[in-house]
Amino acid sequence: MENNSPNQLKKILGVSFGIAILIGGTIGVGILRTPGTIAGMLNDYWLIITCWLLGGIYVLIGIGTYAELATMLPKAGGSYNYVKRAFGNYAGFITGWFDYFSNAIAPAFFCIVISEYIVILIPEWQNRTTVIAIAFLVGFTLLHSTGIKNGSIVQQISSIIKVILFVILIIACFTYTGIKIEPIKKTSGLLEASVIISFFKSLQLVLGTYDGWNAASFFAEEDENPGKNIPKSMYLGAFVVITIYIIINMAFLDVLPISNIANSPLAASDVAKVVFGEKGSLVVTVIAVFSIISILNAYMMMPSRILYGMSRDGFFIQKGTLINDSGTPIVTLLVSSLFAFGLICIGTFEILFSLSTFMAITVWGLTYISLIKLRFSEPNLERPYKSWGYPYTSILMILFSLALFIGFAYSDSKSFLIIGTITLLSYPVFLALRIKSNKE
Repeated sequence: MENNSPNQLKKILGVSFGIAILIGGTIGVGILRTPGTIAGMLNDYWLIITCWLLGGIYVLIGIGTYAELATMLPKAGGSYNYVKRAFGNYAGFITGWFDYFSNAIAPAFFCIVISEYIVILIPEWQNRTTVIAIAFLVGFTLLHSTGIKNGSIVQQISSIIKVILFVILIIACFTYTGIKIEPIKKTSGLLEASVIISFFKSLQLVLGTYDGWNAASFFAEEDENPGKNIPKSMYLGAFVVITIYIIINMAFLDVLPISNIANSPLAASDVAKVVFGEKGSLVVTVIAVFSIISILNAYMMMPSRILYGMSRDGFFIQKGTLINDSGTPIVTLLVSSLFAFGLICIGTFEILFSLSTFMAITVWGLTYISLIKLRFSEPNLERPYKSWGYPYTSILMILFSLALFIGFAYSDSKSFLIIGTITLLSYPVFLALRIKSNKE
């Protein structure tokens, strides 16, 4: 039954949205760019395919955790709710803000990237990238202010178009019968001598390309039947993404030798030029635009759900719980859009991306630990779905998250110190918000 309370989200989503939000929130420009970098580091067909396959296995294990937690606690905001339930208000507070920040910068980035690709299609607009980026941000803000139903329709349509375009590119690659390209002769490098290091660097890139796989958990509260729909949609969506990622790498390597793709900043364009001729770059640009539109639509919805969930618990302004007649958390949507607008105007926010990586890893790790904690502390809590391979898969994910965190801390000590400082300063803010919330 649809929930019509003024400050509660509407339960109108289903499996099709869950699949679309995972595909739309995951497949972006990364899969068009990263194959070249990975080919440059690994220089072996089966190592490359294995790397993408392992990334897919990581996603499937992670989905087991998120599916159990999201169906057990079907609330808006994803990880924030699980960590809060397991470790208390402060842990939830810092997790929520970390998760919000790491997701909220994405719309600004995607608007800027869309504007850059549109300028490739229409060179006359070269000096208008900021205006185009802001126009997309405003347009999608207006779209989502009209309700989750319209956002869901756009997500499903854009995700279907995206998949169709990738399938066309894959088929074109495998059916290409033109002149075979001679491999570029390559001398042995230092990276080839340390295959393990190269493999883990490649896996890091692969995981970045898979990022967005847990998107459905943010919308559990708006699902008609989360216990049934969320696991089904997450696994089906993941299998589509994993299949596309593995097969498209096979397709690229079927057209061009590894040495010709290696270190290319846009491997898909190199392949498309061989398959489609001079129009190849145009084909890839069109695919990129549709991919980014779909992923932008997804990331316009996610941050507002996190902030709404936190507002409800007193960790943001009380008006953050306001839902308009169409079922949109309108205040948190506008706040998130204003944040993205500021980032677009600034233009450069590489430092923020470094910080968001640390925050995302922290959120993932705490989420996996939360599953174990809640299994012990609340064994009788209703669990419509249980994570497969527990506790071994959970322990594996915790160790992997810890290894990633240590690796990033070692390679980017400045961001690590900033995150540490933010964490220390967050506690007084948390206390102030709790005092304010208790007075209201």
